[in-house]
Amino acid sequence: MRLSDRVVIVTGGARGIGRAYCLGVAAEGARVVVADVADPKPTVAEIEARGAQALAVACDVSREADTQRLATETLARFGRIDVLVNNAALYGTLKRRPFMEIPVEEWDRVMAVNLRGLFLCARAVFPAMRAQGNGKIVNIASSTFFKGVPDYIHYTTSKGGVVGFTRSLARELGPFGIRVNAIAPGFTLSGENEKNISEERKRANVEARMLKRAQMPEDLVGTLVFLASDDSDFMSGQTMLVDGGGSVH
Repeated sequence: MRLSDRVVIVTGGARGIGRAYCLGVAAEGARVVVADVADPKPTVAEIEARGAQALAVACDVSREADTQRLATETLARFGRIDVLVNNAALYGTLKRRPFMEIPVEEWDRVMAVNLRGLFLCARAVFPAMRAQGNGKIVNIASSTFFKGVPDYIHYTTSKGGVVGFTRSLARELGPFGIRVNAIAPGFTLSGENEKNISEERKRANVEARMLKRAQMPEDLVGTLVFLASDDSDFMSGQTMLVDGGGSVH
């Protein structure tokens, strides 16, 4: 139980990879806050059915009032915040298209969720972590940044921003005992991602990897638990690629 009694917030925790994160940290003893614009209650029910504690919070991470309420409700229920997993992002519903065809409004919405969301959530939890003298923030980047994936330029750019955000915030929060790291997954078969990709592209993703199989949400849980636990206490500012070796050239 590497996360026994830790309080872990997972944004975008209701479905897909976020749901796997929630179940994974709960299995390691964490008390989990499932935050999402989608209904978080089914994931909370799953966690509770397995004997762990969980809290559902409806939250749009691009709205400051929502992120402040997320922190307030977490503290009211559990009294502390040990880990923030900045997982919420727009991706699976985005249409793949050249940058000249991306509506400006879509660009702005991707940046609002994928980057401003991290900024607002980190600001919301920082006072509690500073008061405790420790904490872990785990941001979710993407292998698309390392590969320069085309036709998703807003998503790829936002995830490059996550890497920069992680490095800068780690510098700022290190003196308070707060570690900030990131995970960069490869293409993962999960929810909207799986529905909106052709079989040809699925095969191409597998062929580009050293490990010749599809990536599943569960493939990311071990890295998250490591970064959330004491095992990574002397790590900060790092981005860990978890993509079956697909980004090595």
